[in-house]
Amino acid sequence: MDIGSSRASQETELTGLSTKQTIMLATAAGLSVANIYYAQPLLDLMAKDLEISQASVGIIVTLTQVGYALGLIFIVPLGDLIDRHRLIVTQGLLAAIALATVATAKAPIILLVSMIAVGLLAVLVQILVAYAASLAAAAQRGRVVGTVTGGVVTGILAARFVAGVVADLGGWRAVYLTSALLMVLMVIALTSSLPQQSARRKPELYFDALISVPRMFWSEPGLLLRGLLALLIFASFSTFWTALVLPLSAPPLSYSHSKIGLFGLVGVAGAFAATYSGRLSDRGFGTWVTGISLALLLASWGLIAFLPFSLALLLAGVLVLDLAIQAIHVTNLSIIATEHPEMSSRLIGGYMVFYSIGSATGAIGATYAYSLSGWVGVCILGATFSASALVLWLAHLMRFTTNNL
Repeated sequence: MDIGSSRASQETELTGLSTKQTIMLATAAGLSVANIYYAQPLLDLMAKDLEISQASVGIIVTLTQVGYALGLIFIVPLGDLIDRHRLIVTQGLLAAIALATVATAKAPIILLVSMIAVGLLAVLVQILVAYAASLAAAAQRGRVVGTVTGGVVTGILAARFVAGVVADLGGWRAVYLTSALLMVLMVIALTSSLPQQSARRKPELYFDALISVPRMFWSEPGLLLRGLLALLIFASFSTFWTALVLPLSAPPLSYSHSKIGLFGLVGVAGAFAATYSGRLSDRGFGTWVTGISLALLLASWGLIAFLPFSLALLLAGVLVLDLAIQAIHVTNLSIIATEHPEMSSRLIGGYMVFYSIGSATGAIGATYAYSLSGWVGVCILGATFSASALVLWLAHLMRFTTNNL
């Protein structure tokens, strides 16, 4: 352990994470997760450059998500078995290599294999969340998780816009070269400022760590609830953001892709507004934050339904939707990390599998609903996911209350 890392370790053990360290982790998380989403607005450019057919170019996004899912299952549990500081450094450097390979790919097969690697290593974001939760003092854990998760949502929502701007200036390859450089700089910053974890861990086999995840979710109703809520709220989230481009790019609005990307910045504002939910979770209000946020999520679809009649109401709906989803997500992660600190990496990874299933379901459902019933169909689908999550929470609350009478 170097001198800077040793000093950081001693300070963290006494006071938890500083504001500077928390912001650094949030930034790193945002940079890591953005790597999954850069390709979405660049598919036409990548297809033309590498002579991939328009009908087949979607495989780039699909394989990236496949890599991400594999990383959640097979890499994230390592965070409970080995020092997370070293795991973060290793993943960050390997991610930089994968991104540079994407940027210099001359053949489709090299690009596709490299995109699998990009998705696989992007699960670094889950290691960072678990790392932040483990380093935070008990009284600040919810706030820290909220801030770092805010960085994640910012990375997701800003990636498409940033990719479009950089590609306009230097082509699609410049996006991945820039990201590779940023990953190297991120590793250097984290290495010098954040501690290694010196606490001894209970010896455990890798295979045992893997199979413990489904066992834990199946045996603990509270964990399963948080996973199912993640599936439903991110299905709602994906429904909106997947379908939004369809009415905005069509007449009578006919917005450019750069202009559509600006809507993501409104979502970032809502996401950051929700970081306060972590502090409420620290104070024991996680259950009620979840319930109120689920009600807001359902209400947001009433505002979103006014597209294209009122862009002002649409923007208000975007703000409320992202605020609600972020508040629930932060609360979920904070509860998981607090109740199971020794298994936080693998359980957060398992939780994110629910997230991935929900995101994929919403994306597929959104385009199908739009083809059948236009924007009204999209809103009905999104509201259905949101209402289902609210009903699930109410049922769990009633069961818990009845069992404690």
